[in-house]
Amino acid sequence: MKPRKTILITLFVLVSLPLVTVGNALAHCDTVDGPVVKTARIALDREDITPLLKWVRPDKEDEIRAAFQKTLAMRAKGPDVKEFADTYFFETLVRIHRAGEGAPYTGLKPGGAVDPAVALADKALENGNVDKLVTVLTNAMASGIRERFQLVKETRKHADDSVAAGREFVESYVTFTHYVEGLHGLIKGGAAHHGEAGH
Repeated sequence: MKPRKTILITLFVLVSLPLVTVGNALAHCDTVDGPVVKTARIALDREDITPLLKWVRPDKEDEIRAAFQKTLAMRAKGPDVKEFADTYFFETLVRIHRAGEGAPYTGLKPGGAVDPAVALADKALENGNVDKLVTVLTNAMASGIRERFQLVKETRKHADDSVAAGREFVESYVTFTHYVEGLHGLIKGGAAHHGEAGH
């Protein structure tokens, strides 16, 4: 049996397959249109770091404060330097944020790289209505269960006809039961965030 973390990651990807169009299925906080960078833009424009500190762990707060002050000083030198300074700060912030959640930093991703399911989740929070997100994910989950169930049902009919047919059944059975087990795990405990075990 696969480790729990692998099952959850695989499950998320499988459930989200009808939604995925671009980018890494687990990427969100490392995009320029993600919530971390959005908050950073506002904080820099207002010269107020307070709303930004929620994205970093307490032991990294001094490092972010220093980078923030350096960025503000650089921004004052003109528009060309401002863009460079902002990018430096966004990369620093996202790297520290992801390290704090146990996830690797692989660079700042361009806009539009957020997984569609996550984009729907953010939209639900913005408009205060989760119905569309629930419908999309519920339909994807139901489709995933039905497809895997149907395959097991069909291969089971011929499972004892030959070794090859039996192995085909076993493979479909294992895929189906792992999928259901992963879903149940998510329902019981919820998916954790990015890099943590059990998330």
